[in-house]
Amino acid sequence: MENQYNFAFFDEGSKREIRRATLKAIAIPGYQVPFASREMPIARGWGTGGLQLTLSLVTKKDIIKVIDQGTDESVNAVSIKSLVRKTTGIKDTVDTSKASLIQSRHRIPEEELKKGQILVLQVPMPEPLRFVESSEYKTKRLHADGEYSGAWLVLFEKIVKFGMVTGGAAHPVFVHNRYVMTPSPIPKYDNSKLNESEALILLGAGREKKIYAVPPYTKVVSLAFEDYPFELEDQTGLKCNLCGAANVFLDEIKTEETDEVYYQCNDSSDCLKRLNKGGKS
Repeated sequence: MENQYNFAFFDEGSKREIRRATLKAIAIPGYQVPFASREMPIARGWGTGGLQLTLSLVTKKDIIKVIDQGTDESVNAVSIKSLVRKTTGIKDTVDTSKASLIQSRHRIPEEELKKGQILVLQVPMPEPLRFVESSEYKTKRLHADGEYSGAWLVLFEKIVKFGMVTGGAAHPVFVHNRYVMTPSPIPKYDNSKLNESEALILLGAGREKKIYAVPPYTKVVSLAFEDYPFELEDQTGLKCNLCGAANVFLDEIKTEETDEVYYQCNDSSDCLKRLNKGGKS
């Protein structure tokens, strides 16, 4: 496939256009930059926005890691990784610390990202005001005016209805004290990893044709009321059944035979690394 396509699949003009949009997104943290989303050999809604960012930025020196909801081995992750590898010839890894470019669906790796790394997040719905305003023209005006009462209203309605802010993913955040942003459908547990991250975080929505970014060392705060503060998923007292880790994001797993419930690290490569270092077997 390397001989049939240009390096990283796209022609150089397409890469330049996406890079220009990416540079604007980095210059204005949290701002959604429109871009001419390209046709991809995968269906829209399966990570085309993130993949376009990855293919426009990857170099021959990069080492890539691709994860899907914490695992490196899902169909989505393996397919994207295969496409990038076959059209670039670069190496891939499951080790977060060894990757220079990480593309992820719905998770930020457990291992802390470092300076020089780029995290690309796939986004299905980038507009945090879409639940209260269907017009793209009007949401752009609301962002320009800094009018985010609609985002607060969504949180307030959840409190009135359920007594708490429900929803386990895509909790909106304030970026650089200016824009309200949807951080992709990452769990609330991952929101704090956006704040003052050493890595560059890019978010791409192929179907919605938007790119936005959180540059390194940018202040990111989850939306919350003073009397209803932002709360993470409650996993107090739980630990991974494989490596014994606590204070990580865990998946709840129920056995079909006995209905027994146990917990396991969502980030499979982080769990494996801990096991290889002598964790619980």
